Amino acid sequence: MADSESKPQQPVGAAAEMHGASGSYSNSAITALHAKEPLPASKEGQILAAKISRAMSSGPLHITRHATVAEMDAQGNLVVLRQGTNQWVCFPGDENEIGNVPMCADPMGLQWMMDIMAGKPAPTNTAPGIIYMLCGATQHSNTDPFDKTSPAVPIGPHWMIMWRYDAARDGLPNTVRDAGAWVMFDRTPYAYLHICGTPWDGNEYVEGQVPIWTMRYGNPNEPAP
Repeated sequence: MADSESKPQQPVGAAAEMHGASGSYSNSAITALHAKEPLPASKEGQILAAKISRAMSSGPLHITRHATVAEMDAQGNLVVLRQGTNQWVCFPGDENEIGNVPMCADPMGLQWMMDIMAGKPAPTNTAPGIIYMLCGATQHSNTDPFDKTSPAVPIGPHWMIMWRYDAARDGLPNTVRDAGAWVMFDRTPYAYLHICGTPWDGNEYVEGQVPIWTMRYGNPNEPAP
């Protein structure tokens, strides 16, 4: 990794106990989310602080606050904007580019991401990886991992398990959804499990609580519980 020449900033979270981002990945929603301290005086410093804030918003704050923040240069190399103290790497993304969104990856998730960006025929990660995109995303295609031209598909906040899933084998859908999970790039070497929302969705169980069942309408093809 090549170090950025810019001096790293350490934005402090305005909502330090938040688990992740709010679900919008625009500059106006994210740039100041972790900017409790005054903005740097220089334009370069302000841009760097905004990038770090966007990257920190992409995953669980207890991970991203200690993660390395980096971005890709024109040659596909990682350029470090802020050195972290754990194994995670977070990216600010670029809202003007389809597919270039704020994200945070563990080592195996990062390997998967680097492989697909390099156009390799299959990922080389040797164990499942995790990538968070809790700010939501845009994607060219749900079926073709190398599609660079199709119109943007908007996707809500989610996280992914970067390992070979098969929708038919695993009893999972393979279409874009706003809740639940599906297999992205199904039946390709880059298939992986896409999980909507965050791991903290829903209500936490506390001993002594009673279950409250609710009714909903569903697809007739959906498996019964």
